[in-house]
Amino acid sequence: MTSKQRAYLKGLAMNLPSIFQIGKSGLTPEFTSGIDEALEARELIKINVLKNCLEEPKEVAQILADRTHAEIVQVIGRKVILYRQSKEKKRIEFPV
Repeated sequence: MTSKQRAYLKGLAMNLPSIFQIGKSGLTPEFTSGIDEALEARELIKINVLKNCLEEPKEVAQILADRTHAEIVQVIGRKVILYRQSKEKKRIEFPV
């Protein structure tokens, strides 16, 4: 992913609500499969890492990206933004 594409995705993610929250239970297989389904449906998602989560947000982002084959767009504070192009219905078109 180029820096221009990453900047474009950051701009799109600014207005997105967090659709997942990771708490003290951490990254369970069910949570990971939910993230995977959300990425297929939406392509760009925002995740909130709560303060009672034992892992650091950067670690959580890397683990989720590895498990779901997604790309980390940004980790800022306790928010994680992930992107993966959908196989079925592509929603995000990058400017040329």
